[in-house]
Amino acid sequence: MLDLFRAEVENQAQVLIAGLLALERDARSASQLESCMRAAHSLKGAARIVELPVGVDVAHAMEDCFIAAQNDRVRLTKGDIDVLLRGVDLLTSIANSPEADPSSAETVSEFLAAVAAIASGARSAPADVAPLLQASDPTPDAAAATNALHTPAEHGAHESADRALRVSAANLNRLLGLAGESRVGARWLKPFGQSLLRLKRMHHELELALSTLRRTHASNADRFEEALQQASRLTQECGRLLAQRHAEIEVFDSRSTDLANRMYEQALQSRMRPFSDGVQNFPRMLRDVGRSLGKEVRLDIAGLATRIDRDILEKLDAPLGHLLRNAIDHGIETPDERRAAGKPAEGVIRLEAHHFAGMLQVSIADDGRGISTERLGAAIVARNLVSADMLGGLSEAELMEFLFLPGFSMKDTVTAISGRGVGLDVVKNMLKEVRGNVQVSSRLAAGTTFTLQLPLTLSVIRALLVEIGGEHYAFPLAHIVRTVVLPAARIEHMQGRQHFNFDGRLVGLAEANQVLEGGDPQQAGGELSIVVVSEHQHHYGLVVDRFLGECELVVQPLDPKFGKIKDVSAGAFTEDGTPVLIIDVDDMVRSVEKLVSVGRLKQVQRVQRGDAQQRRRRVLVVEDSLTVRELERKLIEGRGYEVEVAVDGMDGWNAVRSGGFDLVVTDIDMPRMDGIELVGLIKSEPSLKSLPVMIVSYKDREEDRRRGLDAGADYYLTKGSFQDESLVQAVADLIGEASA
Repeated sequence: MLDLFRAEVENQAQVLIAGLLALERDARSASQLESCMRAAHSLKGAARIVELPVGVDVAHAMEDCFIAAQNDRVRLTKGDIDVLLRGVDLLTSIANSPEADPSSAETVSEFLAAVAAIASGARSAPADVAPLLQASDPTPDAAAATNALHTPAEHGAHESADRALRVSAANLNRLLGLAGESRVGARWLKPFGQSLLRLKRMHHELELALSTLRRTHASNADRFEEALQQASRLTQECGRLLAQRHAEIEVFDSRSTDLANRMYEQALQSRMRPFSDGVQNFPRMLRDVGRSLGKEVRLDIAGLATRIDRDILEKLDAPLGHLLRNAIDHGIETPDERRAAGKPAEGVIRLEAHHFAGMLQVSIADDGRGISTERLGAAIVARNLVSADMLGGLSEAELMEFLFLPGFSMKDTVTAISGRGVGLDVVKNMLKEVRGNVQVSSRLAAGTTFTLQLPLTLSVIRALLVEIGGEHYAFPLAHIVRTVVLPAARIEHMQGRQHFNFDGRLVGLAEANQVLEGGDPQQAGGELSIVVVSEHQHHYGLVVDRFLGECELVVQPLDPKFGKIKDVSAGAFTEDGTPVLIIDVDDMVRSVEKLVSVGRLKQVQRVQRGDAQQRRRRVLVVEDSLTVRELERKLIEGRGYEVEVAVDGMDGWNAVRSGGFDLVVTDIDMPRMDGIELVGLIKSEPSLKSLPVMIVSYKDREEDRRRGLDAGADYYLTKGSFQDESLVQAVADLIGEASA
């Protein structure tokens, strides 16, 4: 029952604080008075049920005060609001510690006397009866009871329409993991369906073969003819059943994949919380800080329904608190200063959150005095951060960056609110941790805006898959500056290290395989696949074996018993179920710097054309039939060529674009993309149009051959020619012998 009472106090305290802050601006608002009265009445009843008489007394006194205001016997002033807010804090404290009862009888008696004086129409209690909360040391009960985000009507409607349930982080993470595995499992059905389709085609081919056999042996005995007819009927029946089952499996595949995706999205959404959940304490905090500084300030919040990952939302609490306190202390002027400047006495700070370009954007804007670049520059020079001569060459954006340095402050004195130069440093560190950024813009006498850009979630990342030492790894896209395919001839040597020119600057090269202490790197035919990453102003090019493409990964934390694994942050599964390790880019950069400092960084090695060691020519075989694919691979590899395979046209197109092939051998009839379409795409790509393409197909009609050659194929071969080695001879005719 006490847990239910605490939940009741938490919910009703939010309604009370929202209403009281609104009444501070409009003391005669009937709707706000009604909602506050009902909230106090509900708390009185709840306290009576759990047998907390002190809670009953406090809530009853507040209820009487609101009823008096409703009946126009009193008009609530700012001093009255102070007293009633202190009552909310008392109720929260009583709910959190009912046995210890941290509120002394004297404090409760003073509060009850103050509220009784308000309700009776006497003068409001002096300020010392309702002490203001200090911004530097907010009490837990005040923090728990603060929310000015919903009107009472909105709160009730939201609670009934969208009931909130608490879920532990551990259970939620397990649910996300299961959802990710379910999505992976659902994709296993697609290859199964494709295999059935291939089997159907094989049966069709068998039927054609039987028809040929029937015509060839027409002169045989009637019994033999009857057996052939029976076999033909059975073949037709198998084909019919296979076609039916294939249609069913396609429907099942579509439904199960859709179900898995919806389950995954729903699980992901359960991690998301509205922006309102993370900023409920700020309106009360700003009011109290403003009162303590003698300033009038109002907080406007927009984007309350914006959905944010719970981890991001928790990390935002401290940075936003610092930025809001800075806005009051540094930005908002006193009422007299604002009137003299032609502004309203009440300052306005606007906090807004919205999604923009796949990122979360949070802005804090005030209409205060703005940042003087002259004063900022003088403070920078006074702290010997730059010389006076260098100061003139800095842009406004560069000057603003100094605000985020540890210990830097524009104030000459330290107060309980600011002056230590800690707040903006906290903001910068938090954004660095989640790979976000912050921008500052300011107009003198018009105000300052801080804009934070952060990822929407830490549970799902967009990543670049690469192969390093024969293993798959993922680089988070947010950590990548650029990817480059670089001819080995463009490597420059300077002071014993390898570099390449990147946007006018020299970037050092390091073998990712050496940093990860993996196996031998795969040779890349004279071209380097490079991932450019950065740490502050330092750029490094990490050489990988090859790029595998971009994908979305559900982050799977590693088992804590392993501790911190060097250069790795987490694990994940790709859509086809392949496990990958997610690179910790910051850690990897530090590992590169360590190798450089001790002189152990190896030279990047790649075999090029013309080297003493000859390169084997590479052939890509694109075939959906496993049997035919393996037969072609063995025939071509037997002649010394290096062969890679693709299971359909789409897979082949993705492989071709990775580069490095001397020939493509493709079938025509394949799922997702047929061979004719693949040939057309290759020949329409300027960088691939010179790549020879051979079509190998069962279709031996002249119109089929003409169709393939018209699409751009360089050679057309029927599959019946395998036994006389026409395939490997055709390969040699197109690209020469295996050794380049």
